[in-house]
Amino acid sequence: MKKHNITKVAVLGSGVMGSRIACHFANIGVEALLLDIVPRELTEKEEKKGLTLESPQVRNRIVTESFQKAVKSKPAPLYHKSFADRVTLGNFDDDLSKIADYDWVIEVVVERLDIKQQLFDKVEQHRKPGTLITSNTSGIPINMMLEGRSEDFQKHFCGTHFFNPPRYLRLLEIIPSQKTDPEIVDFLMHYGDLYLGKETVLCKDTPAFIANRIGVYSILSTMHTIEKVGLTVGEVDSLTGPLIGRPKSATFRTMDVVGLDTTVNVANNLFGVLKQDEARDMFQLPGIMKELYDRKWLGDKTGQGYYKKIKDEKGKSVIQELNLETYEYGDRTKARFPSLEMAKPKDDLKERLKILVTAQDKSGEFYRAHFYDTFKYCSNRIPEIADELYRIDQAVCAGFGWEYGPFETWDMLGVKKTLEKMEEAGYKPNQWVYDMLESGAESFYKAENGKRLYYDIDSKSYQVIPGTDEFVLLDTLRENKVLWSSDGATILDLGDGILNVEFHTKMNTLGNDPVEAINRAIDMAEKDYVGVVIGNEGQNFSAGANLAMLFMYAIEQEFDEVDMMIRQFQRTIMRARYSSIPVVVAPHGMALGGGCELTLHADHVQAAAETYTGLVEVGVGLIPAGGGTKEMTLRVSDSIEAGDVELNALQNAFMNIATAKVSTSAHEAVDLNYIRKRDRITLNKTRLLADAKEAALSLAEQGYTQPTQRKDIKVQGKGGMALFLAGIYGMRQGRYISDHDQKIAEKIAYVMCGGELSYPQMVSEQYLLDLEREAFLSLSGEKKTLERIQSLLQGGKPLRN
Repeated sequence: MKKHNITKVAVLGSGVMGSRIACHFANIGVEALLLDIVPRELTEKEEKKGLTLESPQVRNRIVTESFQKAVKSKPAPLYHKSFADRVTLGNFDDDLSKIADYDWVIEVVVERLDIKQQLFDKVEQHRKPGTLITSNTSGIPINMMLEGRSEDFQKHFCGTHFFNPPRYLRLLEIIPSQKTDPEIVDFLMHYGDLYLGKETVLCKDTPAFIANRIGVYSILSTMHTIEKVGLTVGEVDSLTGPLIGRPKSATFRTMDVVGLDTTVNVANNLFGVLKQDEARDMFQLPGIMKELYDRKWLGDKTGQGYYKKIKDEKGKSVIQELNLETYEYGDRTKARFPSLEMAKPKDDLKERLKILVTAQDKSGEFYRAHFYDTFKYCSNRIPEIADELYRIDQAVCAGFGWEYGPFETWDMLGVKKTLEKMEEAGYKPNQWVYDMLESGAESFYKAENGKRLYYDIDSKSYQVIPGTDEFVLLDTLRENKVLWSSDGATILDLGDGILNVEFHTKMNTLGNDPVEAINRAIDMAEKDYVGVVIGNEGQNFSAGANLAMLFMYAIEQEFDEVDMMIRQFQRTIMRARYSSIPVVVAPHGMALGGGCELTLHADHVQAAAETYTGLVEVGVGLIPAGGGTKEMTLRVSDSIEAGDVELNALQNAFMNIATAKVSTSAHEAVDLNYIRKRDRITLNKTRLLADAKEAALSLAEQGYTQPTQRKDIKVQGKGGMALFLAGIYGMRQGRYISDHDQKIAEKIAYVMCGGELSYPQMVSEQYLLDLEREAFLSLSGEKKTLERIQSLLQGGKPLRN
């Protein structure tokens, strides 16, 4: 593969996508130049200031406003707000010549071929030979953009289709033209994966490429099915969200957020160009979309769509949903079908899907039509949009946030059994599916020797999915690498002397099984292996401790049991820190409460860039007692020099705990001192466990030595405590916090200042752990604490600030 050093990227077009693409390059440390057009007219405000069209701030007004809007938007496009300094702003007239110094030029202007070609004419004048040049088009054929371009331009040009928002949606479609140098394609596939953290999918130059072709078809198929079955907006969003492994925004809420016009435009374009598609009619707008489009009820951007926010009689915001028959807004509805009540308690998605698809009620009718039609359509798109079936699954999952793709879902339901049901219902798939079953293959995917294989249609054999050789995929190890397992945790052999502890409790909470697994894995590693990785492939690392068990003990006033539970968790956390082998923790998604405490005590943290971590126990009326309060005190002690700075640093740590501050990225977690500067961040979550394993091996090979527990943590004693108490009292008097919040804050300050010590001095970790435990115990029986825990358990939501 030819080497390209990407240190500077120019993004042409500062709209919603362009600004956010520039931000994501800034996230990974690349200098970005963001350009847009020069305004043709002055605003009233500019005229009053006496500015002219030649004034620099006027000439850069469009790009500046677009970029500032992006930086302030939520969810944030930057891992850290300081990364905005890596983006330089300019305009096409004054600054396009600067692209001569840039390694990659990405076009992100309006979706009109003539405008793109006009811009490329200018790009040709300044771009140096060998510079990568790509388009973020979502639908214009890549080959049509090559007209009039030089040979060097054509050789280095292809489509790079990011999905919005680029930081969060993992898909990057790579679409080469007929003239693109294969080395450029290989480089972009590798760079997108390793450096941008993307699921890079090689696409053919077909309408809407892969993800939008399948994703929009699935949306439209759902809409047509809704009209036939007769479901409400609320019922559909209940059926098509997390219950079946799809995003929380489900169907209608997603269209409101994205904008109905966006979906309609893609659907209309596809209907116009897909002359040979056997399911072309499906791209005709269903009545429940056309009516809203005609009324210009496009969703959030117009203030109403399938949902509408209003104020009730008390002035409180209320969300109403659209009645699809009368087109009037009313109270929200939820799906209430017998099959849902049976499926919801099942944590395993495969078990849920089997219940839902076979249900003999209206929801079952909907699911069968939805899944069977999607399976059929996807089978017919090979080899049109992709030669390999895994590319379709990768694109849809990464672009639309599905937990499993169409072929993976079909595998879960059983390929042969589902095929028979599809035939009965009139959804006959492509012939290659029959050929696959006749060849003796029973599934689209299988695991073998630690590798994930897919069924290759041309060779009628299983092949390793390209690029996955470098990954650690736990599902491929379950057949013969499981060393110990329980309902809530598993220990697997990753090879090379490294063990892995995987949690699979609800939201990966830390109860008895995960705690036992951590201790067992360390015992095993100290005897026969060289290191331990604690990580999983779930949506979140861990949402914290098992509050249900705590609540049960506390409500029964069995405080000896609560005490034992805390002691055991503290011992486990400290065991991770003070074993004779390296322990690497690999957090991703939510790593809250106990999940954060486990992270704090790792020898090394290999964090996914999208890690949201914090000590959130105050949300249920408690304090961190798994070493969290102790560890933040220790880290402050290590970081300070002398004098008043000590209390300032301690106060910052105190406030992070007292306000349940959660990082919005791994980079922000470094600022909050939850992750150390010496720890590492992985951009591509799929690579996380492989990177963690490599880190554990590296520590072992360097000659890991078991550390000794610390006895040199400086605490402030009663003097420091007095200052904290004064501040807390002021907050209470100002009615910023409740009596119970005051009590919790005082407990945190008590632990961090070292309890009843009369002057600043050094204490041990165990001393602070004991203070933590005592404070936790005293709060666990409080009525307000029990009420908060009960409320959380009933709502089923993780603690967040």
